[in-house]
Amino acid sequence: MSSPSKNTAIIGAGPAGLMAAEVLAQGGAHVTVYDAMPSAGRKFLMAGRGGLNLTHSEPLPAFLARYREAMPHLTAAIEAFPPQALRDWSEALGQETFVGSSGRVFPKTFKASPLLRAWLRRLDSMGVRLVLRHRWTGWDEQGLLCFRAPDGPRAVEAQATVLALGGASWPRLGSDGSWVEILAAKGVNISPLRPANSGFTVAWSDIFRDRFEGQPLKGVGLTCDKHSVRGEAIITRTGIEGGAIYALSAELREALDKGGATLHVALRPDFDSEELIAKISAPKGKQSLSNFLRKAVSLSPVAIGLLQERAKATGTPLASLSPADLAKLVNAVPIELTGIAPMARAISTAGGIPFSELDADFMIRRLPGVFAAGEMLDWEAPTGGYLLQASFATGVASGKGVLKWLEL
Repeated sequence: MSSPSKNTAIIGAGPAGLMAAEVLAQGGAHVTVYDAMPSAGRKFLMAGRGGLNLTHSEPLPAFLARYREAMPHLTAAIEAFPPQALRDWSEALGQETFVGSSGRVFPKTFKASPLLRAWLRRLDSMGVRLVLRHRWTGWDEQGLLCFRAPDGPRAVEAQATVLALGGASWPRLGSDGSWVEILAAKGVNISPLRPANSGFTVAWSDIFRDRFEGQPLKGVGLTCDKHSVRGEAIITRTGIEGGAIYALSAELREALDKGGATLHVALRPDFDSEELIAKISAPKGKQSLSNFLRKAVSLSPVAIGLLQERAKATGTPLASLSPADLAKLVNAVPIELTGIAPMARAISTAGGIPFSELDADFMIRRLPGVFAAGEMLDWEAPTGGYLLQASFATGVASGKGVLKWLEL
């Protein structure tokens, strides 16, 4: 039986908040989840549109390294609720998972909605209350949680609270970062929120932008300084985005902070320089250079367009380049980035509550009884299942922290 003296509030009905709610309900607490939106898990459902990449199957040491500077702070939580535990949890909800060719883990349905529906049914059966259209606005003078509700202001008493309000990407889905000012007013240090797994802006020419907007660069290699990835990028009207770009977004963002970022694109990374020179040195006859490159090197129209875009920017026609120089350009096309795409369009955010502001149980040191989880915390990771895994795992960890705090 849950005790009325152990009322707990979860603010945010995303993966971290709902997982904390499940842990608390299992531990005997009386749990109410509040969310500002009309329904739960809106960003979770958006993530599922691409197949719901829950986690990744790579060995745990490599998995943990994806969290970069935050790895030491997330290791205990992820080891306590690792990828296999997340898969088992999903399967217990009737959603079997499988490992894709890239090592990513998906539900067999490729959808988030069946999993979320089953999860909400389970939470309801455990006595978890879900209260929607309640926007958290902070605390009153008596320490009660304050909400802006459909019928007016509301104050709620809770013996412990888990904040799981997300970052500030896709604000229309509920995570708008409004909690930053609330916590800062309480003296909590907050690292500035920044776009993560985001696109970047490029000053494309009108011709290139109008012709190639939305076109993918497939199987390319991308390099920023000493960091390289392979994958796909997509030309946008204002710049470039896509999985390979997201994987380099932290390095690209840091380079921009230092004054400038040049992204080098290898259009045919499987060819070494000698192979490429040999192919480009073949007689092209009466073919245009574009047709020759398309046939001899299997370059797509957008890849050729990228080469021509660079030639135009430097004032050096492609036809004037030697085979060696053209081969060098094909596998190192420089793109000068001008900025970061807006945070509202980013997949996730960097920044948030530093781990130095939390104790080992994810409680905010300055706010006894108040815990934090998920993307509110100052960590970032690439797409590939790492974002959801850490959100779920920190939700579990914060829930366990509350149970310890309440001595349940």
